[in-house]
Amino acid sequence: MKNMMKKIELEAAEKCAFDEELGAIFSPEKTIFRLWQPFVGKAFLRLYNRDCERIFTSEMLKKGSVFECEKQGNLEGVLYDFLVIDSGGGREFADIYARDVTADGRYGIVTDMSKNCPKNWKKDDFLFFEEPEKAVIYEVSVRDFSSDKSGKFASRGKFLAFCEGEATNDYGDKIGLDYIKSLGVTHIQLMPVFDFDCDGSEYNWGYNPRLFNSPSKQYSLNNAVLELRELISCAHNKGIGVVADVVYNHVYSAEKSNFEKQLPGYFFRGEDDFSNGSGCGNELATERLMARKFILDSLEFLAKEYHFDGFRFDLMGLIDAETMQIAAKKLRERNLSILLYGEGWTGGASALPERLRAVQANASELPKIAFFNDSFRDAVKGNVFDRNGCGFVNGCADLTNFEPIYAAISCDFSNNFWTNSAVQTVNYVECHDNLTLFDKLRISLNGAGLERVIAAEKMAAALVFLSNGIAFFQAGQEFLRSKNFSENSYNLPDEINSIKWNLLRENADLVSYYCGLIGFRKRFYGIFRGCDFTKKKSAYILSKNNFYMIINTANNSFCSEYLGHYEYFIDETNSSDSPIYTDKRLYSAGFGVVVARRIDDEKRN
Repeated sequence: MKNMMKKIELEAAEKCAFDEELGAIFSPEKTIFRLWQPFVGKAFLRLYNRDCERIFTSEMLKKGSVFECEKQGNLEGVLYDFLVIDSGGGREFADIYARDVTADGRYGIVTDMSKNCPKNWKKDDFLFFEEPEKAVIYEVSVRDFSSDKSGKFASRGKFLAFCEGEATNDYGDKIGLDYIKSLGVTHIQLMPVFDFDCDGSEYNWGYNPRLFNSPSKQYSLNNAVLELRELISCAHNKGIGVVADVVYNHVYSAEKSNFEKQLPGYFFRGEDDFSNGSGCGNELATERLMARKFILDSLEFLAKEYHFDGFRFDLMGLIDAETMQIAAKKLRERNLSILLYGEGWTGGASALPERLRAVQANASELPKIAFFNDSFRDAVKGNVFDRNGCGFVNGCADLTNFEPIYAAISCDFSNNFWTNSAVQTVNYVECHDNLTLFDKLRISLNGAGLERVIAAEKMAAALVFLSNGIAFFQAGQEFLRSKNFSENSYNLPDEINSIKWNLLRENADLVSYYCGLIGFRKRFYGIFRGCDFTKKKSAYILSKNNFYMIINTANNSFCSEYLGHYEYFIDETNSSDSPIYTDKRLYSAGFGVVVARRIDDEKRN
């Protein structure tokens, strides 16, 4: 059982909340160290050299609820930690506000953020993205991006791999950021890149956070701060925004965490023990004033110092809605077009009352924050927790599964949906969690040939990119990425997780199809908003003005009742933002999605 604070102590701690800057406040002349701890009698600042040898210790001065120590001179690169002493003894810990840390997370490093800047960093800024709902997001792990030998990267598994403009696969095809740009992607979402614990494993996704403001040393060659900034700068130079996947809902180990050592029982929820709505053993008490302050300070720091164009919130349902509201307001004061979205659910039972959570059910209280649309996801491919379960594209093309799909395509969210706005929905069928789409389809289609699997993949992709709202897909989805049927590869080796860049050539037709869908989306976004819908045999037909969509769920051809002259943008095999061919009827050759535009008014009576 953990050492929980009594209710009266929590109330007292809240009354001691502090509004000013905390942590190591650096200037070339001096560094001011501030630590919030309202209850202990003594606190010490300790400084170390690069060999972790202590070179300075000083008792900190208590000012209200904050301990402070001012050290003269340029301390850039000096290691530090805190020691607090109460009746139970001493506790030493790293600064939760540390902007850089040692590889083991043990010590903070005093950091001059005005240095460690790539060329022209001062001229770099957020990418202005006028309509966030039109974003196309590409989720990628820093390590997965470049760890496979099929990608000719010099900085394998590191931030700087994203900056290698001449990288190719074994076939000589261009890969990396240049390839991502060619897809038409507007933003890349980096899976967690800040300090995390690997739990003794060589590989980890990064959802085991320790310190939230320091880039992980695991992804750097020498200088993590500089190299993460270089990644972002390179993406911006190619017109690609960068979203940070942030994990403010829990830490790797509450008992061992710097938060718990700083003030036991305050930063985590629970009465008798840690609440475990994360499924990871604990959850941050985001509703408490100083925990909330930390999250808000952290987000503003990352936005300011790294120029992130958005944040994806892991298990956002464990963050209280008020904190998310304040965060959105503050971040949009800095960048009006910033993307803010997250998982609108928890990972288990939480001590935070549901009415206070940033979950889908409370979406109306968070009007400019988007939520992953799991209803759409499961309707398209089947429930993610049922390997064999089917959805619209893999055997269950019924009206029940069509309903969430139609809601996204038509932007009609009136039927008991959790939102009434496309701004709040992230449409997707694959992310780092659960089976890849390719693996899910192979299992659920139960031995169907590759042709049928690819047809289902194309239909799923078409439904994502033709829908209203943010479009999201995982790196490699567009060329049949597999993780050997693993549903949770968070700690599996590179062999399973790495992106096999040779698949880019081997599945070039599918990649071209994705490119065409994204190009069409950019040119004709929202064309089926408010569309009419009819069902004819195996086909679902959507129409708006002169545009028509046939979603044919059978292998046999389908010819609609509409005659005339049509320009075809999308069919079962091809997609483009320009007409592919013309025909004198509205026609589908078989299973798949067709989008065409009628260019005359002739219609069968």
